[in-house]
Amino acid sequence: MQWRVNIPPLTRILLALLIVLSVSYQALRYGLDYTAGHYLALVPQWALFTPWVYFTATYSEQNVVTILIAGATIFYGGKYLERAWGSREFGKFILLVTLTPNFAASFIYVFLYAISQNDSLALVVIQGSVALQGAFLVAFKQLVPEHTVTLLKGAVKIRVKHFPSLFLAANTLSSIILGTDTALVLAWVGFMTSWTYLRFYKRQPDLSTAGTGDNQLRGDASETFSFASFWPDTIQPPIAAIADGIYNALVALRVCTPFTAEDVELGNEQATARGEGGLPNLLNNGAGKAGRNKQEDAERRRALALKALDQRLHAASTNNKQKSSTPSSVAPTATNEPTTSSVETTAGTQA
Repeated sequence: MQWRVNIPPLTRILLALLIVLSVSYQALRYGLDYTAGHYLALVPQWALFTPWVYFTATYSEQNVVTILIAGATIFYGGKYLERAWGSREFGKFILLVTLTPNFAASFIYVFLYAISQNDSLALVVIQGSVALQGAFLVAFKQLVPEHTVTLLKGAVKIRVKHFPSLFLAANTLSSIILGTDTALVLAWVGFMTSWTYLRFYKRQPDLSTAGTGDNQLRGDASETFSFASFWPDTIQPPIAAIADGIYNALVALRVCTPFTAEDVELGNEQATARGEGGLPNLLNNGAGKAGRNKQEDAERRRALALKALDQRLHAASTNNKQKSSTPSSVAPTATNEPTTSSVETTAGTQA
């Protein structure tokens, strides 16, 4: 029986690229010259002379541990996203979240060097798939936010929507404790790049229509994919206020197109339709566990839908009360008019 590799084509290419570039990076460093790694990794001082490193740096890992982490990220994340979006859309996403964080990180370190004149900032090595990991987690947050990932035979259960904030928190703490500042920059820029693209620009099929899905929507205006929704409930209000202020400023500058109420409603329908598809059982084994996860996801989605419906009904009833109270205040004036006219009529009759 012929053995088949059940991996989409672009994901296969990325896995091969990861292995080839990581091995080549180690060969350059230890086989030729320790400083020769800048031919594959991004060093701000040399990047203008080796512009290809803005792409290759993401897939040039330093050691076996980071290679395994990057390989798992591309294998599981790439396999799912390429099948969900198609190879073309997935390729555009990969190029964006690979190049943008590296360009931004290079600019940040050059800027810091220009201010401080610290040579180590211009010679810092920027590499690894941290930005790619953050971007993939944001994409999963959009597609299946309520899916539960079970680890250690059920000892740990984490919903997908919590992974991006945990990832950013881990990289922030690592930067403070271990001094991994490049990973911090890549994590945050990768997160913001992925969210901005998926929120405002990526084209996606209209899953709410009864057709074949040929209608294309731009961005994702759903409430479950707002910037504040990435963070714990207790701190969402202040984050939402800040995010809304920035968004309104960008809309005023015509950088962003404002979402209408219809866009938000349609985005919520899209999110519900995506959630119905579920997430492949990548980390759990057994059909029983998969069934339980789907049932839990359905219950959460139902609870969220009921909560949203209750809020809308409450808002509608409040508006109706306000409208009904307005004519009642005018009513006495209206009732006085016929009374006055009747008095005048009576007086005229008596006269």
